[in-house]
Amino acid sequence: MPSSVGGPLAGLKVVELAGIGPAPFACMMLAELGADVVRIDRIASGEARGPDLTGGLNRSRASIAVDLKSSSGRDVALRLVEQADVLIEGMRPGTTEGLGIGPDACLARNPRLVYGRMTGWGQVGPWASMAGHDINYAALSGALHVSGPPERPIPPVNVLADFGGGALYLLVGVLSALTARERTGRGQVVDAAMVDGAASLITMIYAMHGKGLWQDERGVNLLDGGAPYYDTYECSDGRFVAVGAIEPAFYAALLEGLGLPDLPGPQNDRDAWPAHRAALAARFRSRTRDEWAAVFEGTDACVAPVLSLSEAPEHPHMSARGAFASVDGAVQPVLAPRFSVTSGRAPTPEHRAGADTEAVLVGWGWSAEEIRELLGEGAIQQTSEWPA
Repeated sequence: MPSSVGGPLAGLKVVELAGIGPAPFACMMLAELGADVVRIDRIASGEARGPDLTGGLNRSRASIAVDLKSSSGRDVALRLVEQADVLIEGMRPGTTEGLGIGPDACLARNPRLVYGRMTGWGQVGPWASMAGHDINYAALSGALHVSGPPERPIPPVNVLADFGGGALYLLVGVLSALTARERTGRGQVVDAAMVDGAASLITMIYAMHGKGLWQDERGVNLLDGGAPYYDTYECSDGRFVAVGAIEPAFYAALLEGLGLPDLPGPQNDRDAWPAHRAALAARFRSRTRDEWAAVFEGTDACVAPVLSLSEAPEHPHMSARGAFASVDGAVQPVLAPRFSVTSGRAPTPEHRAGADTEAVLVGWGWSAEEIRELLGEGAIQQTSEWPA
C-alpha cells in the first residue's frame, strides 16, 4: 500500500489565476498530486453571474480573492510569484501582460519560475487572439475530422482538445520545465495550446495516413468503426457493448463467445466486413447488454459494456480500484495515476472564491497589519469568517 507522505509534488508551490476548462483541471491535478496550489479569484462584485462553468474543477485547493487590476492587488500576485515554483494562467494572449503580471514581470521577480500558459490557439499565430472552444481546436487540428460516423464528425464531448490536448499537455510542459530547472537553475515559459495538443494526440493516425494505412475519411478504418471487430453494438435492451477484438486470438475469442465460428472470409477481408458486421449485430441484438457482459467476463474477447455515468462508478472493477469518490455531494473520479510510495491527496470540496484569503497570505508571509491594509484598500477580499 502507498504511504501518504504528501504526494509526489509535496513542497511545490503553485499560483493559479482562476479560469475555466483545462487550466483549472491541470491545477486540480497538481493539488491532488501534493502541490500547494493557491487560486487567485476575482473580487466578488455582487453582480449577477452566468452559469457555473467551473464544472467542479476548483476542488482540492485554497482560494484568495484579489483585485488584479489595482496596483496593490498586482503587488500581492507578484509577491506570491516570488515564492512560487509555478504560475498557471489560461487567459487570452496579452491579458496577463496588460495586468502587469506577464512572463517578463514575473520572471524578473523570480527567475526560477515556470510560467504555464494555456490557450486554445497558442500565444502566436494568425488565430491567436480569436475566441474558441474544444470543438474549434479539434476541428483545425484534424482530430475532429477522424471522430464520428461517415455522415459527419461528432465531437467526443470536450475531452479531445480541452483536457486531453490542453490540460494534460500543460502538465507535461510544466513538469518538464521543472525538471529542466534542476539542471539549468532557470525557469521558463510553457506555451500550451489546445490546437497543438489535439493534433499531437492523433500522431499515430497522421503517421498511418502518411504510410497509406489510413484512409482520409471516417468510418472505413481500423479504429474508427470501419472494422466490424472494433465498434459498438446495440443489444436487445437498447443498451450497447464495445468491441475491440483487434488481435487474431482476441477475435477468435469474440467469435467463440458469440457462437459464430464460421463467418465467411478472414478477419481482415474488407470485402467480407459488411457480412461480418451484420452477423455480429444480429447476435448482439439477441441478448441484453448485461447478459453479453456476463458471457465475456474473464475472457480475452475485448468486449465491455458501455456504462452510463451513474453505472460506471458502481461497476465491480471501478469500485475495487476506488476510481470514484463523493465530493461535495457529487460522485467524481479521483486522481490518476496511482503511486506506490507517494500517494496523492483525496479530493476535497471546492472553496468559495476568497474563502482562504487571510489564511493563505499569513501562510505565505504577510503580516496581520499588511492584510488589514489590503482589505481596507479593497485589493483583497475575505469572503468567509477567518479564522473559523
